[in-house]
This record gives sequence, C-alpha cells and structure tokens, in this order.
Amino acid sequence: MHAAALRIELRVPLANSLKAKRAVVRPLIEGLRRTASLSVSEIDHHDSWQLSSVGVAIVAPDATHLERLIGQVQSYLDGCIDLEVIEIRASYLEEPS
Repeated sequence: MHAAALRIELRVPLANSLKAKRAVVRPLIEGLRRTASLSVSEIDHHDSWQLSSVGVAIVAPDATHLERLIGQVQSYLDGCIDLEVIEIRASYLEEPS
C-alpha cells in the first residue's frame, strides 16, 4: 500500500465574500472526489474570502499508481480557471519494514 496526503493552498481572486469563495471551492472539492474517488476536504482559511486550503488523501496499491493519481489532481487543478494554486505539498506514508 502507498499513500499520500496533499495540502493544496489556493487563492480565489474574484471572491468578495465567503459565499462567493464557497461557490468556487465546493465544486472543486466535488470534482476532485469524482476524479478518482479521493477523500477531499477544506482544511483551513474558513473565514478568509480569498484563501482556502484543501486536503486530499490518496491511497494506491503501488507507487506508480500513486504518482499517477497525484498527477490527475494537478491536472484537474490546472483546468480550474476561477482559482490560483499557490502551493501543493505532499506528505507520503511509508509502510514499516
């Protein structure tokens, strides 16, 4: 088993309210979930109009598949025109020997 947790820092430049931000972030979260049955949640900046942090948990049977899923997440984010990706950080879980 191979697993990774992604922390995605986002900016929603056109959001002028929390409601406007959620109108962009909610479809993003649902789209990522549908991309590959991923676990996704908004994890930080809940009170900020233009910032959001999204966490993504990915589990795969091998390292190649894991990297492919991470690439799918990045490709999906590249197609989102309503937001700016500030940073993507990955933490990998390794099986004990």
